[in-house]
Amino acid sequence: MVMIKTAKRDSTPAFEKLIPDLQNWNGGKGTDIGSWIRFAGDFQKAIGYSTIFWPRFVEYEGYILREGFSESALKRFRKECACKRTVEAAMNTLRIADLHYDGCHDATPERLSYIGNILKEIYACKLSLTFPDRKIEVVFDEAHSDDLASCRLTFYEK
Repeated sequence: MVMIKTAKRDSTPAFEKLIPDLQNWNGGKGTDIGSWIRFAGDFQKAIGYSTIFWPRFVEYEGYILREGFSESALKRFRKECACKRTVEAAMNTLRIADLHYDGCHDATPERLSYIGNILKEIYACKLSLTFPDRKIEVVFDEAHSDDLASCRLTFYEK
C-alpha cells in the first residue's frame, strides 16, 4: 500500500500559463496541448521522459530503490545512517530542477511544482503496482520561493 499526501490541485491545469508557447501557434491563434506535443515533440525525447514518468523500481537488500541506483552511494548512506527509511529517502530523492540542465531558462516554481505533483502521483501508482504488499510513502516538497533546488520528490518504505 502506497501512501500519497498531496495538496488539492485544480483538475484542469492552466497549460497556457505553464506553456506560453501554446498561444503562439497558428499565427497567434494558439493550439491545444495535444497538437503542440504532436508537432513540437519527438520520439527520442518521449523515450527519455518515459524513464522519469514511468520509472522502474527494484528491491535490493530490503531497500526499495529506483532502478540504476549507485551501490557505492547506498553503502555510503548505510554507513552514515542505520535508519532504513532515511537511507531510502536519501537514495530516492529526485530534484525536479535536475531533470534538465543547470540554469534551464524556463524553470519556474510553478512548472517544477506541476511536474513534481504529477510525478508524485505516478510514483505512487507505479510503486503500488510493483510492491502491492509494501507500505511506501511518496513525498513531494514544493519549491520554496526562488530556491528551485528545494523542489524534491522522494519515497521510502514506512
